[in-house]
Amino acid sequence: MNFSAFWVEKEEDGFKRSIIQREIDDLPPGEVLIDVHYSSLNYKDALSATGNPGVTRNFPHTPGIDAAGEVVASQAADIAVGDQVIVIGFDLGMNTPGGFAQRVRVPAGWVVKMPQGLTPHTAMLLGTAGFTAAACIDKLESAGMRQDGGPVLVTGATGGVGSVAVSLLAHLGYEVAAVTGKAAQHNWLRQLGATHIMSRDEANADAKKPLLAERWGGVVDTVGGTMLFNAVKSLRYGCSLAACGLVGGADIPATVLPFLLRNVNLLGVDSVELPLVEKSRIWQRLATQWRIDLSPLEETLTLETLSAAIDRILAGDMVGRGVVKLQP
Repeated sequence: MNFSAFWVEKEEDGFKRSIIQREIDDLPPGEVLIDVHYSSLNYKDALSATGNPGVTRNFPHTPGIDAAGEVVASQAADIAVGDQVIVIGFDLGMNTPGGFAQRVRVPAGWVVKMPQGLTPHTAMLLGTAGFTAAACIDKLESAGMRQDGGPVLVTGATGGVGSVAVSLLAHLGYEVAAVTGKAAQHNWLRQLGATHIMSRDEANADAKKPLLAERWGGVVDTVGGTMLFNAVKSLRYGCSLAACGLVGGADIPATVLPFLLRNVNLLGVDSVELPLVEKSRIWQRLATQWRIDLSPLEETLTLETLSAAIDRILAGDMVGRGVVKLQP
């Protein structure tokens, strides 16, 4: 059976994107064949689609680190034909053909059964970005973050991770401060639940000072670089920052002083190799007590509009969550 797939080819003068027809036999081995209903667009997908070797090494290739849909063939005892499932992370869409196609075939160890309360559409409105936001909050709360512990800062707040983090934190009763360089999106962030908006300049100010005034009861950082460590220097005593991004740089201008004098924590968050049992637990939270209406974040995409959206997300011109509809 033929199916449509987004296709990235390496050429002498760059990378070409197109939509092609593929056969099931073209897919790599795996125990579970999935009819993909929805995927989502993440920054990592855009890097894959433009040849970033840290994401994808071999071309031609189909990106898409997220997929949700229905199982059409299974060799796994605990996954049945007809099950609705989610696949995020591991090698999907990196060097294994990804979710920007109507079919994927993956190892059973990558597959999470759809929890009751989510659908392929709502799961991909979250996608890796929303899952990562939830994983950050989950880790911060495990480290002691509470609603009465002070406002929570979210950097890169108009992006996929940041916008879901703002929405989810507000839903959970936290006071949320949001950092953005997009002045036109201030009202949108307030609608999501942010009570205070900071500019990038404000968030990066006084970078040479070893400590800043205690301000934050927690931080979800999607940016990295100077902004990350400025936020660490502004944590209240005993509080934590969850780091999950590096668009602002992989290096941080750090000293040990905030850790020694304020007992703060810098927590790393990964959604790629996180064990399946942990992924299932966080998806379950997102389907139940952490279930929120993310429709204000959604932009519906198709394979035909995906290439232009990739250019926009690389240019920083996309806000919220791009959900890719794969079936008619």
